[in-house]
Amino acid sequence: MQHPSNRVFLDPADLYTIVEEGELGNTELLPELVRRLRPDITDTRLLVLFEVKPDNEESREEGRQQAGRYLAAINKAVDPDKKLVGGTGFEGSLFLEFENGGSLWQLSWRTPEPGVTLYRWSYRRKNPKASWNERAAQKAEALPREEIEQHGELAEQAIRAAYEGGERPKGFQGQVYLPGDCR
Repeated sequence: MQHPSNRVFLDPADLYTIVEEGELGNTELLPELVRRLRPDITDTRLLVLFEVKPDNEESREEGRQQAGRYLAAINKAVDPDKKLVGGTGFEGSLFLEFENGGSLWQLSWRTPEPGVTLYRWSYRRKNPKASWNERAAQKAEALPREEIEQHGELAEQAIRAAYEGGERPKGFQGQVYLPGDCR
């Protein structure tokens, strides 16, 4: 959304597809197994790659290793002037309001090191008389695992629909407030 004219590939696009459709270089230089690797986000105009992981040290290390492997593999196949690096400056948040105000979730993300974006879910306790701004200003709490398991798939579908301009998923009664809406 921040770079609408860019060519951005999201997982499940694999390295073969990224190199070929992104017009980066020679796909024949990618070994068979390497072709199937799927970075989370690759921007072939800005020449950056991101791995997205939950915000904890174990996942951060895993993201660092994966981003490094993907960059090493893809850079063997790209033209010298199209080498990719780990992306930086990718941060923000969005809100999801479920059950017509009954539950307010926040998804926030940050990129603490090149190529590794960490995300965190949090929520605000139910307060039916509070305005949206008052709810958003409430102290964020860690989202209980039970709620994530109950509503996580629906949240992902609602976010995708909001970003892509699609229809709301069945069963989602609420709003998605994208970063531009939250300022």
